[in-house]
Amino acid sequence: MSTENVAGTSAIETLRAALPDSARDIKLNLGTVLTTDGAPDLNDQQIWSIALAVAYSTKHDRVATAVEADARLHLDDVHVNAARTAATVMAMNNVYYRFLHLAGDSELSKLPARLRMNGLANHGIAKLDFELMALAVSAVNGCGMCIESHVHEVSKQGASKLAIQSSARIAAVIVATVQALSLPQ
Repeated sequence: MSTENVAGTSAIETLRAALPDSARDIKLNLGTVLTTDGAPDLNDQQIWSIALAVAYSTKHDRVATAVEADARLHLDDVHVNAARTAATVMAMNNVYYRFLHLAGDSELSKLPARLRMNGLANHGIAKLDFELMALAVSAVNGCGMCIESHVHEVSKQGASKLAIQSSARIAAVIVATVQALSLPQ
């Protein structure tokens, strides 16, 4: 599938071209991690789902719009919606479970969360693919409890260590792209 827009350049290539010289490594990495060679043990659908969920989680319109434009060449509407679900549900869960972890209070940890999390089960895509998105977003949001939980779940679903690492690498490069584009030029 081509990732070219009307002008003949993919939205990701346009983003890469906009990165400053100080982000040369990020420019190179962005050109690599969104490919099956650069994200070992992930397929195109997983790569673009992860990238899209992470891009949404950054709340950076330019990056999210560019990633979505190219992701839609690889994903159907169900996967795009699942990426939105992963970004939003994990935003809530990452705050809540990071709080529990950092509070270090066993009594608080025993209380029911009383937060609706139906999106974790009712997203319409393969469980492994959704869990990989949730893992990547949790890495961005820095929730150790969620990262542990999702690593366990994707491993149980058959993901390799390389697939897990690839998910985190995609997240790292998307966040670094946001950082580079947010700096004063």
